[in-house]
Order: sequence, then C-alpha cells, then structure tokens
Amino acid sequence: MSGCLAAPSLSALRPLSACSPSIPIPIFNLRRPTLLPQQEHGIRLKGGSISTATVRNADKTQRRGLRPTTMNSKVDYTALQAQAQEISRGEEVRVNHRALIDKILSRYASGRWSTLRELIQNADDAGATRVSIKIDTKPSVKVPAPQSDDPSIRLKHVMQNHTVNRWIVENNGERFTGQDWSRLTEIAKGNPDEDKIGAFGVGFYSVFYITDKPFVSSGSEALEFYYEQDALCIKRLKHGFLQGTDTTFILEAKDQTSSALRGKDLLSLCTFLTGSMTFVRLQSIELWIDEWRILNLQKSVADSTDISIPKSIRRTTNNGTMRIASVAEESVQLEAEWMHALAWSTNTSKGGAIDTVMEPAKKSLFSFFKKAPDSSNPGSDRVTGAAKPDDPPTQSLTALSRHKTFHHVHKASIQVTASPDMSAKFLQSRKKLPPKSTTLSCLTQSHHEREASSLDKGALAKHLFDSVTPTPNGFVYIGSPTVQATGLGAHLSIPAIVPTYERVQIDMNKGVIRTWNVELFQAAGIVARISWTTAMASLRQSISRMTSMSNNKALTVEELKEVQPVAMALYETFDWRKTTPDSTVGEEISNAFWGSSGDFELFSSRGIVSHKEARVAPDELTFVDEVPIVPESMLRFGFIQSLRDFKHLQDIDIPDIVQTLESSPRTADQLHQLLAYLVKRARANKISQRDIRSVLNVTVATNEEEPNRPLIALSEIKDFINPDKIPPNMPVPPTTIPFKFTKTLNRHDTDALGFQELQIVDWLRWLLENRDTRGRRIAEHDVESNVAFAASVLKILSKQWVGLSQDAKTGVTALLQDRSIMPTKMGMKVPAEAYFSSVKLFQDLPVIQDLPNVKEVFLASLGVRKTLEISVVFDRLMGRSSQTGDSDGKWSHVDLIKYLVGVWPDVPKQDRERLQKTPVCPSEEALSDQLFRISDLYEPSEALRRLGLRTLRWPGVYVPGSKEGRLLAALGLRSAPPCADLIQIIANAGQSKNTALQQFAFGFFIENYQSKGYDKAVLSDVKVPFLPVEGSDKLCTPSDCFTNEGSQSLGFELLRSDLHRYALQFGVQPDPPIERSIRSLMRRPPSTNRRARETFRYMFSCIRHISKQHAASLGEARIVPVSGGDADRMRFLSPRDCFLEYDSDFAKIFAFVDFGEEAKMFLLHCGSKHRPETIDVARLIVEQPGKFWGFGVPKYMDTLIMLSRAWDSLKQDKRLVEKMKQSPFLLASKELTDSSGNDGEGEEGESAPKVWQLAKPADIVVIDHPPNYQIFKAHVIAAPQQDDALEDMYLALGAPYLGSLITQRQNLGKPAPDQSAAFKLRDLIRERAPLYFHNYHKERIRHDAKWLENQLSVEARGRITVRMWLKGNEIPHEEIKTAALSRGSSGSYSLMVTPDYDILQVSQVLSSLLLHRSKWDDETVLERLLGSSLIGLQRRGVNVRKILRQKEKEQKAAQEQYEQLRIEQERRAQEDREALQQQLMNQRGPDEDNEPESMPGGFPDAPASEEKQEPESFFEGIGKRFGFDFGRKPRAPLADNDMGQNQATIMDTTEIKDDPLPPAMDTTEMKGDPTPAGSDPALGGRPDIDGINADILRAMQGSRPNTSGRVIGERPVHKVEEEHTTCDPKPDMRLVHSADVSGFRFFIDQNLIPPTSQSQSQFAQENLKGLQQFATVLHHCATIFGQAQQVVNIFYDDSGGTIAFNQRSSLYFNYRFFKDEFGHLSMMEQGYQAKPIVNWASTMAHELT
Repeated sequence: MSGCLAAPSLSALRPLSACSPSIPIPIFNLRRPTLLPQQEHGIRLKGGSISTATVRNADKTQRRGLRPTTMNSKVDYTALQAQAQEISRGEEVRVNHRALIDKILSRYASGRWSTLRELIQNADDAGATRVSIKIDTKPSVKVPAPQSDDPSIRLKHVMQNHTVNRWIVENNGERFTGQDWSRLTEIAKGNPDEDKIGAFGVGFYSVFYITDKPFVSSGSEALEFYYEQDALCIKRLKHGFLQGTDTTFILEAKDQTSSALRGKDLLSLCTFLTGSMTFVRLQSIELWIDEWRILNLQKSVADSTDISIPKSIRRTTNNGTMRIASVAEESVQLEAEWMHALAWSTNTSKGGAIDTVMEPAKKSLFSFFKKAPDSSNPGSDRVTGAAKPDDPPTQSLTALSRHKTFHHVHKASIQVTASPDMSAKFLQSRKKLPPKSTTLSCLTQSHHEREASSLDKGALAKHLFDSVTPTPNGFVYIGSPTVQATGLGAHLSIPAIVPTYERVQIDMNKGVIRTWNVELFQAAGIVARISWTTAMASLRQSISRMTSMSNNKALTVEELKEVQPVAMALYETFDWRKTTPDSTVGEEISNAFWGSSGDFELFSSRGIVSHKEARVAPDELTFVDEVPIVPESMLRFGFIQSLRDFKHLQDIDIPDIVQTLESSPRTADQLHQLLAYLVKRARANKISQRDIRSVLNVTVATNEEEPNRPLIALSEIKDFINPDKIPPNMPVPPTTIPFKFTKTLNRHDTDALGFQELQIVDWLRWLLENRDTRGRRIAEHDVESNVAFAASVLKILSKQWVGLSQDAKTGVTALLQDRSIMPTKMGMKVPAEAYFSSVKLFQDLPVIQDLPNVKEVFLASLGVRKTLEISVVFDRLMGRSSQTGDSDGKWSHVDLIKYLVGVWPDVPKQDRERLQKTPVCPSEEALSDQLFRISDLYEPSEALRRLGLRTLRWPGVYVPGSKEGRLLAALGLRSAPPCADLIQIIANAGQSKNTALQQFAFGFFIENYQSKGYDKAVLSDVKVPFLPVEGSDKLCTPSDCFTNEGSQSLGFELLRSDLHRYALQFGVQPDPPIERSIRSLMRRPPSTNRRARETFRYMFSCIRHISKQHAASLGEARIVPVSGGDADRMRFLSPRDCFLEYDSDFAKIFAFVDFGEEAKMFLLHCGSKHRPETIDVARLIVEQPGKFWGFGVPKYMDTLIMLSRAWDSLKQDKRLVEKMKQSPFLLASKELTDSSGNDGEGEEGESAPKVWQLAKPADIVVIDHPPNYQIFKAHVIAAPQQDDALEDMYLALGAPYLGSLITQRQNLGKPAPDQSAAFKLRDLIRERAPLYFHNYHKERIRHDAKWLENQLSVEARGRITVRMWLKGNEIPHEEIKTAALSRGSSGSYSLMVTPDYDILQVSQVLSSLLLHRSKWDDETVLERLLGSSLIGLQRRGVNVRKILRQKEKEQKAAQEQYEQLRIEQERRAQEDREALQQQLMNQRGPDEDNEPESMPGGFPDAPASEEKQEPESFFEGIGKRFGFDFGRKPRAPLADNDMGQNQATIMDTTEIKDDPLPPAMDTTEMKGDPTPAGSDPALGGRPDIDGINADILRAMQGSRPNTSGRVIGERPVHKVEEEHTTCDPKPDMRLVHSADVSGFRFFIDQNLIPPTSQSQSQFAQENLKGLQQFATVLHHCATIFGQAQQVVNIFYDDSGGTIAFNQRSSLYFNYRFFKDEFGHLSMMEQGYQAKPIVNWASTMAHELT
C-alpha cells in the first residue's frame, strides 16, 4: 500500500494579512485585489503553485460580469460564490513536501541530537522503560578488516575506518495504535492528548534530517517513507512475524561515506544520552556501535515519600490557575557503564578528524549535528570546552568503567483551574485544551549526595554526568532539556510548559501562552520553596540529634563545622542568578519562591532559627553569644543576599547588642572584645557616637583584679589614662577606665568610644579633693601632708610641665599656688612663700628640700622665689616706704636699677608690675626730689629736650644701649614721643606761630619716620589740623588737603609745596576720594565755561575711578552750564541732556556743548552723546511735543515717520512705550464740513480742508476701509495714511481700526434667478487676482489667489442694504449697496452683488478682504483691473501678454508631454503582450499544445479570435502598462529623465529642492478615455466595465496633493466589525514629513522616531536605495492611473496591518510592506519589476475607488 501524504487544502489557507503576506489567498480577496507572489499571474511554477486553470476560471467569472469587489462595493457575494462553484472545476494545490519538511526542520531540528531527542521523548510518552540506540556501520572499501580475534583491535578498526550505514532506535513502549499511525502520516496535526508534550506535529519529521527513507515498525505493522520527486509518499506493511516486538525506527543515513562517530562527537552523544535520563521514566538507555555496547545507562528510583506542606506556604499561583495539591520526594541513582573506547577516541581525536566527520559541505548525517550548537542539551557546551578527559587507557578498548551519581527529586501534583476564556484561547493556539492536572519536578543534590557522586569520579565521568548535575545552574526540562536556565542550582521538569517551535526555548511572547507559562513558573517557584523548607527541616533534625547527644543547648564550634557544609550546599543550590536567554523566567520563579511564604528558616550559630531571630554579623561577636549569627562564610551566597535585599534578614544592630548586654555582666575578656568591636565599627564609620554610648551605658563588667572596683559600669566611664603622662599605678578617678582595657587602643579608638584623655589638671583636682567614703582625706594620697606622695606628684607635674598648654599650666598653678605642697626646711609651704636654695641674703628664709628631679622652671612657675620680694627691698635696703615714697635708706634710684640688672630675669611678674607702677626716679626739670614713674620720663637727650619733653635725671653720660639703659627701656622709659604727641606739638607750634619749633618737629618726624615707628601710624585719620596749605596760614588735617592742583577747581585745599615730597608720610593723597569730588561737583557745579573746562578736565583725569553707579548719578545731575540765550543768564543741564556734536536740525531743541576733548570724554562717560538718537527724540517729543510742533506739520510728520522706522528698537523700552500711550503727541487730522453737513469738497473734486492736531493714540483711528471713513469722517480724527510703518506704530500704541468701531448690519435680498453675471464676475476675479497681487509684498496680502479659488464664492442678490453705526453715535447710516461680503461658518466668504453691480464697490469690498489696511489707491488699482479688458490693461502698461504667453506655453507643454507619454505606454504595452504570449507558448505543457493562446486570466474555452478582437477598457488595459517580461529580467528601471533625481533630498520638510517626476496626465484635459473603448460581442455589451471606468476616472479627477507636513490617523465614524483593516490608517498614527525621494513625499511615524531632523533624515538616508526602488514602482502605478506625482505619498511604520490608505483624496503607501512583508525590494534589486508593479497598481486601484 502506498500513497502520497495529504497536503493542506485550499480552504485552509488564510487570507492575506500584515503578519503573513507570503501565505496564498483566494483570487477574490474581499478587502484588496492584490496579486500575490504565489499566483505569478497564472504562470505554473515548479513545486506546486496555483495552476493556470484556476486563474483562467477566475478570469471567466470576470468576463461574465463578476468584477472584483474592490471596483464595486455592491457585488452579490452569494451569487458570486454559487456561480464560481458552478463554473469552476476543482484543482489541487500542490505542495513541495521536500522543501516544506526542510524548512520546518531548519527551525525545529536546531539541536545536534534533536532527532534522538524526539525519539526518546516518544518512547517516554509510550511508557517505555528501555531505549536502545544502535549505529550500524559499513566496512571500508579501502582498509581491510584486521585478521585478529581481539575485540579491542576490531573495535578500533571500526571506529577509525567504518562509515555510518544506518541508525536503529528501539524502545519497549506501547505499540502504535491506528491513531498513532494516522498522526505519523500527517504533517502538523499534533497530539491532541492534553497530557502529552507533543503539540506541533512535526517532531517525528526530525528523522528526515538523517534519512530520506525512514522505516518505522511497531507491533504487526510497519511504515516506510520515501520521496517521489518532491512529493513524500508512504508504503504500509502488515506482518505476523514481528508480533509483540519493540517499536523500532530504522534510519538509513543519507550519506554512506561519513565516518562513524568518534572523538568529541561520541562523547557529546553519550553526554546527551546521560542528560536525557534526568526526568524521563526510562530505566535504561544503551548505545551500540555494531555489536559493541559503548554506553549503558541504568536509573534506579527509590520509593517516594509524601511531604507535608507547611501551612505557611501559599499553594496557589498569583492568578489562581495552578494549585500545588501534593509533593512527594524520591531518591534517584543514575549509573553509567562505558567502554574504554570512549576515552580512547576522545584522547586520540584531533580537530581535523572531527571536522572531517562533521564537515557540513558533504551531505552527511553528521553535518547536521555539527552545524549548530547542541541547543537541546544545555550542558553540551560544557562538554565541548571541558578540561582534558582521562588519559588514554592502557587496557583493552572493550574494558568497562562505571560511575554512579545520586540526587533527589521533589515531584509535585498540580491542579489546573483554567478560566473559560483562557481555555478557549489555549485551544485556539495549541489545538487542545489545557490539562486539568499536571506534574512538576525539582531535581537537586544535597551535600551528602554530591560527596557520594564525587567518589572515584574521573574527568570522563565528570563530562558524562555534567548535564545531570544541576550546579551551578539548572535548566528547564520538557522531557528533554532546553536552553532556558532556572536561576538556581536545580533542574525543573515542567511537561506542561509551552516551548517555542524549535522546542529549545520557552515561549514568553504575549498572549495566553505567556500567561500559561508564567503560571507554571510561579508554581515551580512554590515547589522550590517547599524543597527548601523540607531541606531545612531535615537539617534541623540532624542538629537536634547532635545537641541531644552532647547535652548542649547550642552547637559547639566542632559541631558547627560538621554541619556547616550541609547548609552551604543547600545555600548554593538556592543561590539565585539571572536566567538566560529569558530573564523573566528566573524573575517569575524567584518572585514565587520569596512570595509564597513570609517565614524563612536559616542556619545560624544557634542552629536553625527563624529569619526574624537570625542576624548577620560581619565579625565574631563572642561577647553576645546569645544572638543567633549567620556564619560569615555563608554571606557570599545569593540566597542570603536576597534575604537581605528583601529585608527578611537583618544585620545585627545596636538594639540587639543592647538587649543582650542588659541581661548579665560581661567578663573582662568579653569587655575587651566589646571594645574592639566598637572600635572596628567606628573605624569603618558604621556606628554613630550615639549608638556607642547606648551600648556602653548598659555594659557592666567584672573586675576581679581590683578588689576596690569589683564592677565597672561603663555608663560612668568618661576618661582613660595616658601612661606617658600619668603612671598607671597612680590613683585615678572612678570615671576613668582601668588602663588594662585601653592599653591596646590608640587615640582614634578612644575618641571613637567617646573616652577623653584624663588631663593633668583634672587628675590633680581629683587628687586634691579625693575623699574616702566618710569624707575624710586618704592619708597615703594627701599631697598637703604626705611629703613622699607630694614629691611624687610634683615630679609627675614637673616632667609634663614643658608639654602642657598654657591653659593647663595656668590651671595647675591656680590649684597649687594656695596649697601647702612645697616641702621646705621650715615645713610644708605654699609656693609663694618658698625660696630656692640660691637665695642667701637672709638665713631665716624657707628654702625648698626633698624635691630631687623636680625642674626649677616648674617650681618657679608655681611661684617659688629666686629673688627678694620688692617690698622687702624697699623696706630693708632703700629704707623707703612703698606707700609714701619717703627715703631714708642707703640706696638711690641708680643703685636700685643696678641691683635689678643682676636679678631681673628672676624677678616675679607681680614685682615687675609693682616696680612699673611705683614712682622711683626724678626728672631733670624738677627742682625738688619729686619722683616719677619710669614710664612717664624720656631718655635724657638734646633732641627730646628741644621738643620740651620731661627727661630722666641720670648722673654722667646716659647710654641707651647699656644694661641699665635696656632695663629702663623695659620698665617704660621713652626714647621718643608717640606720633600723636608729636603731631600735637607740631599743631601747637603752628597755631602759636612758633616756626622754629614747627620746623624742628617736622624734621624730627621725617628723620625718625621709620626708626621710631611713626610709619605705623595712620595719619589720614588724624583729626588735628597741623599741616600748612598753599597760599594761606590755615592748617588742615591730612584728609582735607591734597597735592593735585586740579583738585582746587572743586574747592579743595592744596598742601604747601615744600611738603609735597613728604605727602604720603603725612597721609596726604594726590586727589580727594571720587565720592567727595562728585559730591563737590554736584553741590557746586562750574558756573562758567572756563571753570567747566578746568573741572571737567580734572574729572577726566579721575575717570578710571568713576564707576558705573557714579556715572549714572552724574548723568542725571545738573552739572553742565549752558547759556540760556542771555549773556548774563546760565542754566544747568545733566550730561544726558547734552550733546557734543552740533546738529543744525536740532539746534533749537537739544543742547550742544563743547568744553574741549578731555571734557568731552568725561561727559561721554557720564551719558552724553555725540548727537541725538531716535530714542532721545522719542523721549523729548513725548514729554515736550510743543517743541517739535513749532516746526510745522511736515517736519512733525517726518519726525513721526522716523520714529516708526525705529519702532522695533523703541518698543524695547517699556517705560517709554507706556508714556507714549498716555501722551498726546501723535499727529491726527479731521476733515472740516460746512454748516450744511457737506464735506467741503469743491466742484473739481479737490479734498476737503483738514485740521491737524495732536492727540493720544487711543483717540485716533486707523483707516482700514476708505468708504467707511468717508461716511464717518466728521466724527473721528484719523491717522495719516502716508506710511504703513507709521500706521503700525499707531496701532501698536493703542489706536484702533476704524472698522472695529463700526457696527454693521446687511439686509440681503432674495437670490437672483439668473446667476450668470455672478459666475462671470467670479471668473473675472480669479483671472485678474494674480495681476492684482503681483505688485504687493506678501506681508500686505491677507488672502492670496489660491485662497480666492477655494474660499470665495459670488452670488447675485436682488437688493443689498447696509446700516452702520459708529461707536458712541446712535444715529445710523443707511445706504443701498451693489456689493457686500457675507462670511460663512467655515471661514469662507461670499461676495453678494446686485445684477447691476458697481465695479468700484466690488473693488472696495474685495480690497478690504484681500489686503491689510486697504487704501484708496488699492481700490482704484483693483477697479482698473476688473473694469478693463486684457487689451486695455496692456495699453495701460500692465504686462498681460507675458502672463498669457506663459499660460499658453504651460498648457502646450503639458499636452505634448501627455501625448509622448501615451505613445510610449502603448508601445511598451504592445511589447509586453508579445513577450507574455511568447512565454506562455514556451511554458505550455505537452497536454496543452492544442489549446489556443490566451492572455493571463482568460477562459480556456474562449475563442482566440474574440480575445484578439476585443477592445480594451481603461481598467482592462492596466496590466499591459506594467512592463511584464516573465522568464527574463525586464528592461532597466526608469532613466534619470523619467524619475527625476536618483538621490533623495533629505530636507527640513519645508522646501522641495529636487526636480519632480514628469507630470502625470491631466485628466481634466483628456478628450476621452486614455484607452480605446469597445464592446464584447459575446456578452452583448459592456455596462459594468464602463461603470468601472467612470468610477476610476472620477476618483482620478478627485485626487489632490497633501500640502501639510503631518498626517494624523482618523477614527472611523461608522461601526465596523473588525478593529482595523489594511486600508485604514491606525487611529494613533502620527506621520511627519521627513524627506522627498525622487519627487515623492516620504512620511514617517513620529511614534517610531522622534520628529527631529537628524533622526528622520538618518532613517531616510539609510533606506535611500529601497525608497528609490519603491518610488520607481509607484511612478509606474501613478502613470497608469493618470495621477499627479504630488498625490502619491510614501510612509513607514513599524507595526500594524495598514498597507495603504486614502485620506482627503491623497494616497499613502507603506514602505514596510514593500521592503519586508511582501519582499518586493529584493525582487526589484534582482531586476524583476512585474510582480511589485502588479501588486501596488492593484492596491492603488483599490484606494482610488
């Protein structure tokens, strides 16, 4: 029995859509008559295209009046279908099975071992327990077999020289049923069983990757596949001798020359088979090469154990579709036995040998295995690049090796509750309902299983079991492994998951499949969580057994090390990682894992505890061993990191430590550890001072070494001891921590703990105040009674004295100076009463003793004396009372000074101060023995005596540098008078006219300026006048006189000339401060021109000091003298009001001054200008318009026009503009009328007299319609009409248009019965409008000629009456008009005229509509254009002839171009017809020789003569314009002159710079159909074809270009069944004009690319060649339908089904379908134009109609 496989029927083919343009559709597409690539216009293609007869039948239907629906929307489809069934004869759609299967396998069989994967999966689905794979080899014809019985030698020969003959795969599963045989022979039918993995129906066909003739035997039936040419056929066999045998697949290799598997290929296959045993129910897989069993895999599964699922774990997925019903655990053992030939082939194979086996150029079996990585086995990549396997075995190749691996599986039963909507969508997508229940398995390895699996595990065993081991990353299995990682160290078997077509990845695209897969991954996350909980419970039991055996409450260090590897292996398994290739898989599993329960159990130092109790501590905190700490070695795992990220696991914090420390005291060792921990955290800035203090405040430690302090409360500790300053054996305050706890800490550590160093002063104070518990001094520590202890303390203080700060020294001195701490020979004394042993003047002095190694400097600082007290000197030696000063002793003041010279360094400070305050020396001037203080006297020198100062009486010659002189200077004896005293001496001498003393004092000051320190004095601040000035006896202070003579012009004094060179020494500046100069100038401005020259010249010399603020103040000050016209009268102006260059035009308005060049520069700096500017004129005319009015109206008018020219700059000054709006400075006129109300015009028509006046802007009107002004001119004052810029300024300042003040009502009569005059006037206006606009700038034009054509209509009315009111005037004006305007609702206007209209009134109405601010001249020009003939206008000088000649030239050129195009099209069509007929003759089969020739689409029974004689309509002739040339490449694309520029002009969407295509034919000038019309004699008339022609012509005539730069998708206003069709723009479409390509406008979706010139231009530039090809196709199509090139547009979007659309009569075609969906771009690049032009011409026809 044989036959060919059934191919899909024609009815199963889907219609064309945007997502699958390559699938064939019926001839009459209900939406679009697109001719598809599969049709090829009826040309029969090899491999199964639609036959020519099918197309002919369709053409026959068309000839009987059934036009395509795109050309007529009223076709009766029922009748159409019935007629097609009646007339048409059925034809089979032929399919190239070989090509179809190859294309399916190119994606489906993408893995190296995908064929074996499918066969193993089928065996598992059939319930098999054993699979045998045998490679049957073919002996070599070149290398003879070895003559040896050694199986090792024979196997080696086979592996080296034999080739693969066939593959034999057997399994002991259920035999094939009839339904199985039926599915086997149908492609893509799939397995409807909900619980089976297969769904696509193409898995078995992966065998065709190996063989072309697969043979299948099962039970008593067999089936063989084979090809007849390209059709796949089968032969069936029923036999009785194979009853009850296994199911066998025999795959004969395509290439019989390929070598047998060896090397890495054989190892890769074995690794694949090992991995295939992971989750399948198979118990055994064997791999044979001929009679040698290379690999034997055996799997043993222990009895499963049900697991109790904790109630805290949520069993359902997020949407409730999946629910975990139960979970069972089972242990699995996988054992592999292999021959050593596997290791030998791996080590002896080289790269070249493998390449020979796997070379893809040969059509061998293994070229398939080599060409792609093994995506079906995720672990294969680890095998390929793995380490070098075991060394070559030394024993026989047939010797065996074995290895076992262990793991356990948690298998979950899942209940599925799918919603009806989900089930329906699932059925539609998968062709079967979702299962009601399924299973899900999670494979992991515990620590003990890993250890057991690693025993005696060599490199080869590692390779074999590498894919079985789920570490470091597991994979998702669907029977066999996929490339999708799970994100944790566990394999997941999910049979119900939906993969992609090639079955190596998971389908995570949008839709119900993604929802289903996400639910399954969430269920997998819950199962993984149950697996984690189970493992932790097992670990808890192990720890509990250990602690119960050791009778300990917590784990010891040894026990912790024993169980820690078990926990670490568990953490490594659940160490979450990012998944590949799809990261969302890992995210869903991870989220379900963490979200299924809020409680986690963790391994810690206290065993298994809840995550709420466990803490992370970066250090070993043995001082708080009660807290469960996660071991630091486990912190590296991602599981722990995830817990920390989700805030489930907290770091140990201060509250935890505080809570533990509060429970009990710490030992001394624990206190050491606590302080070390706090210090370490503080060094890392991980703890605050506040937290440190909170810990220390609750810490209490035992101190057994010090009985006096058995407990140490750290809350009281504030200080620590520095042993370099205070010995540790000395008593310390209770606030100081014992030294043993801080001896290992540095200064930063103690600072971090908040401890301060115990200072000497504080320690000394505590020693002095220390008392026992009864308040008594402790004798052994009493510094005032215990000499030895006092000596020890003084020794410590003496040692630290030099290093103490001054404040500390002061503190020590203050504490000790009043206490009896100094041991002397007369007992304990206070320091001030004790003397050094060097003082020997008297024997009864208390001299210190028993203070060895105590420094004298320290004792001296405390007050121990080296000299006699000064009072003793006065009393015992000088005999002078220190109180009265009377002397009766032996010493004079000279003796005292000489004594003090010897002992002065040792004299205490208080004695020195007393000596300085005591009067002990006489003066030379005193007549008696009166004594003075030394500081009140001067050295006895002649210079000081001449200055009149009191000098010291000193016998003999006084030497200031002697020891006595230096001592007296130290005691305050003066060598020179202070600066202030010397200044006062100079001032007194000057006032008393003592010139000699004044001169000597000046000389003394100058001579001793630096030596006596006078240079340090700031004389500029002296307030005593002592300096003489030039030309006067007046004395001045340094700040009131100067040395620059120019300052005198401002009234300042000049220093006497002989002192100028010492001016700086006396504090005199060259110039006064600029502020004083400015104040002086503003207070007393120069009154004459001479004074002004001097003053301004001096101010110019100071200009560098004049800041912008100073200049602004001077600019506003009235400091410039200007003659007022009278010789004796002078007025003052500010510099800003003065100008420096004389201008005769403004001489009487502005002030012009000239004080010299230097003064000019100063005035310019202060704001003066060379000449008046426009802004100056504006300010002055606004403030004082009367000044300008006096020059007359013409001059005033010129001034206003000048201002209007500069209005753009004037309006920037906001204050000026506001003043202009309020000031009556604008010129306006009012026409006078006589007493009778006439306007005063004379008989000659001269203008009425005008009265000019100045007014505010708001009181003036701007004339925008002269006729209205003539009516209301008596009631308004009008702005001048001489200049448009002047009117613009009036309007900007608030002057209203006259029309805005007029209210108008029109009374229009009934429409005239005869509108011919109105139509004639309309045509006249449109004709003359371009002439009218020719002389106007575009800014004057309100509406142009194009607007007139579209928006202005003319209508004749019987009567027109107009009533108008002026605002504020209640008396209306009524007038009968012959022309008026009426505005429509959409912005259009209607010109209403009476039959006897006045052309002047028409001109007045139109002029105000077309122009801004129409004037009399504008109306007159339009009246002349409308009222004169073209000849008359030409006589008046209007260039009419040129316009008419240009119009004739354009019409003639268009007509000639059309004629040339029509002739060329007919010629090409004739050539195409002949070529097509010739091709049909060449391709006609032998059975068609007798058939008459026919055109594509014709009926086979139609007479050839009728077809030749039948004239063609416009629609029927379309195909002949396409340039068909089947079987050969067509002529070259359009030349440059046909297509315009070949380069796309990338532009800013505002200009079109490239040359357009030749203009399309102008259908408005066609004298008939473009193609000859005729009738069909067989059908008796052509009414329908003529109607189609008429429809197309109307559509062609109605097309118009789109001038907008944007296209926005419009939502349809009618209800439709489908959401979107291929000819409707998307509602959210936003197209932006991006570029012009060969004359076509190119738009791009701004949702795809931002609307910037750079990004849009870049896209157009990158696709330039493709866009030009598309433009070539559209140019042909537009020419066929006579469409102007501007009507056709190209656009691009990235999604959706819109092929083309028609919006507002403009056509838009999608470049994406041309380039990608239809593949037309590649056709054009290969030179085939016919097919793209046919498709897009049909599309354009659809859009037109």
